[in-house]
Amino acid sequence: MSELFTPLVLRGRTLRNRIGVAPMCQYSATDGVPDAWHHVHLVSRAVGGNALVLTEATAVVPEGRISPGCLGIWNDAQVEAFQPITAGIRQQGALPAVQLAHAGRKASTGLPWADAGPLPPDAGGWEVVGPSPLPFDEGYPVPHELTTEEISGVVASFRDAATRALEAGFEAIELHAAHGYLLHSFHSPVSNRRQDAYGGDLEGRTRLTREVVDAVRSVWPEELPLLVRLSASDWLENGGWTIDESVELSRSLATAGVDLVDCSSGGAAPGVRIPLEPGYQVPFAERIRREVGLPTAAVGLITEPAQAEAIVAEGRADVVLLARESLRDPYWPRRAATELGVQELLDAPEQYLRAWRS
Repeated sequence: MSELFTPLVLRGRTLRNRIGVAPMCQYSATDGVPDAWHHVHLVSRAVGGNALVLTEATAVVPEGRISPGCLGIWNDAQVEAFQPITAGIRQQGALPAVQLAHAGRKASTGLPWADAGPLPPDAGGWEVVGPSPLPFDEGYPVPHELTTEEISGVVASFRDAATRALEAGFEAIELHAAHGYLLHSFHSPVSNRRQDAYGGDLEGRTRLTREVVDAVRSVWPEELPLLVRLSASDWLENGGWTIDESVELSRSLATAGVDLVDCSSGGAAPGVRIPLEPGYQVPFAERIRREVGLPTAAVGLITEPAQAEAIVAEGRADVVLLARESLRDPYWPRRAATELGVQELLDAPEQYLRAWRS
């Protein structure tokens, strides 16, 4: 029996296997509204056999988008457009999940295949915000330092977005606290130089994330899972966010009602040397799982079925999330089932059976 194809229970929902689609920006929305592209992109991955289908970073406020082409969930039009997408994912046996996000000081950039880089207000961009007035990189704007009152507004925006996510038909939420975006930028000393309750020591720098978790959990149904994506390390030798701190934060998250930590890394500072190799972030997921006792997801250069099987079978993570490999092959879980000899556990839709049965 393949461990990769065993079910996983998260609160009142059961994943049919341990494979999911990682959040990947498509930069194709208009005013934050998903369209036919997003429908095909997300539902096809459910058809492909994934158990968990996560949207790309979905902004809780307009200024929280990475680019003008990013998704949002701050109004009724967006909620309505998501509903057929979540229904399609659910119909194909997968759990529809939304990644709620605020891009912070890395917001207001152009589309990556066109005018990538900071997008000034006179070119369709907007003012960016952060914990401290420190730009992400040379040529990036100096962010507006959020006041404590404005931070309360951010927390409320995440709470309201969670309510809309439920209306949109999502059955799991992931909070984006990674890759240098707003929540992670509060974690990291690289971007947070505050001296108030939201800066300084670990408790202060993680206060915003913990407040967002509490706010979301207050409106998110008890039976539905809540996930958090962390950058487990900034990959900096001095002065950055560390895996030790990620372990400590994860302990607090578990107590607050988080059901799984999605372990990524990096993004707080430009030009960082990251030792890219297959499964390079798996040790982060393994350590948090072992020391905190909280389910984790591993992500990053996981491409082969045997590799994914070993990660789960060896207890290094509970779920594997595929990003670029999922873009290359929407049906990767079905191929993995065939290669691992468990094809019968992943029956294709009736319309496709003739391709899977001889």
